[in-house]
Amino acid sequence: MKSSYAYIAIEGNIGAGKTTFAKWLAQHLGGDLLLERFQENPFIEKFYADPERYGLSVELAFVSDRYRQLRERIGARNLFRQLLVSDYSFVKSQIFAKANLPAEEFRLFQTMFKLMDAQIAKPELVVILDPNVKKIQQQIKKRGRPYERDMPESYLDKIANHYQRHYRYARGSRILWIDTSDIDFVEYDEDAKRLAELVLMPRKPGVYELKA
Repeated sequence: MKSSYAYIAIEGNIGAGKTTFAKWLAQHLGGDLLLERFQENPFIEKFYADPERYGLSVELAFVSDRYRQLRERIGARNLFRQLLVSDYSFVKSQIFAKANLPAEEFRLFQTMFKLMDAQIAKPELVVILDPNVKKIQQQIKKRGRPYERDMPESYLDKIANHYQRHYRYARGSRILWIDTSDIDFVEYDEDAKRLAELVLMPRKPGVYELKA
C-alpha cells in the first residue's frame, strides 16, 4: 500500500471514526501519525455542560493547541520524504468555532485564526468520513466518553452542516467526501482496505463525493 500524498488529514463529524482510520492508515502506509490532543483541553467537559458560557474558551484552547502541535510536527518536516497522517486539519477549528460561537465572538476568533492559518502547511488530501447520524450516535456510545453521552442529534446535524458549507466548494485542494454508513472499518479489515483504496487513488484537486 502506497500513497501519492505526503500529508493526509482525516476529517469529519464527532464520532465519525477519524482517529481509528487515521491510525489504521498510518500503520499500513508506514507513515507518521498525528493525533489531536482533545483530552488536554480543560474546557471540553464544561463546554458540553454549558455551551454558551464556555464556547469561546473551548475553541481558543483547541486552536492554540492545534497550532502548536502542527507547527512542531510539520514546520521542520520535509513533506516530500515523510508521510504524515493526521486525524484533523487545522481548519477544523474554524468550522467548530463558527458552529459554536455567536457572531461577535466568532469575528474575534476568526481574526486570530487567519493569522495562525497562514503559517500552517495545508494537507494535500482531506478525507471527510461521513456516516449517517444513527451510525455516529452508535460510535459515540461505543467509545464511552461521559460528556458526550447525551449529545443531541440536532448538534451533530449542525456540525455536519458546517462541514458541508466549508468543504463542498473548496478550491485548490483534494477533498474526498466519503459516505461510510455501510462499512465497519473498526471490525472488518476488508472494509478498512476498501476505504483506503478510495483514499489513496491519485486525483486532481477538486471535491469528490464517494461511497465506501
